Amino acid sequence: MRHPSFRAAAALVALAGLLAGCGDDEDAGSQGGSGPDGSLTVFAAASLTDAFDELGAAFEDTHPGVSVTFSYEGSASLRDQILAGAPADVFASANLPTMEAVVDGGGVDGEPEIFATNELAIAVPAGNEAGIDGLDDFSDESLLIGLCDEEVPCGEFGRRALANAGVTPAPDTNEPDVRSLLDKVASGDLDAGVVYVTDVEAAGDAVEGIAIPAEHNVAAEYPIATLATAENAEAAEAFVDFVLSDAGQDVLRAHGFGPPS
Repeated sequence: MRHPSFRAAAALVALAGLLAGCGDDEDAGSQGGSGPDGSLTVFAAASLTDAFDELGAAFEDTHPGVSVTFSYEGSASLRDQILAGAPADVFASANLPTMEAVVDGGGVDGEPEIFATNELAIAVPAGNEAGIDGLDDFSDESLLIGLCDEEVPCGEFGRRALANAGVTPAPDTNEPDVRSLLDKVASGDLDAGVVYVTDVEAAGDAVEGIAIPAEHNVAAEYPIATLATAENAEAAEAFVDFVLSDAGQDVLRAHGFGPPS
């Protein structure tokens, strides 16, 4: 039989071990729960402006140590900046080839993931005084018509939709990104432009949207990735995860984006 003093000593040893284990768990929990901090720079396609502004605010609420800065431009311009060494942590493109160019240039850490889809629509100024009713009008040289530059995803997709409809466009301007094009339509400087469905929704009462038939329309897939040169890789990965999460997807749906295909 063990002596009582031995049992007491054994109990003290077990208790000390238990307390030490709890301390380790608490430390691990506090370390794991501390989350990322610092600044985070996200390069994102211009069509993501409203959705990502809301996502950024929600991300900062759940990660109070992180401050997010967005740079919104045409995907091709952002691609060139990244490949030239511009400091950024995350890239969200409006098409796959633009992201693939960054991957091929060694600019991406890991594999990009599709996080949203989009479709095209015709935007006209409120009231539609020019009487635009479809893609056929984009060949009318008497109208003021705008497209995105052909290197930008919305420009590539717009021209593809027009080709699908058998229309040769006569654009009066080729804008560097979809928001520049949308602004010119909203101001009345243009009679019509091909933008994304989400841009028509974002413009509110300033523009009207005209649907493009499904057989002519083009679906856009949006990939996102942490960049290889990210100075804050932890925050970058957390942001990508947030965009892909249910909460992030709810924000994107609310702004008219479709789910990943």
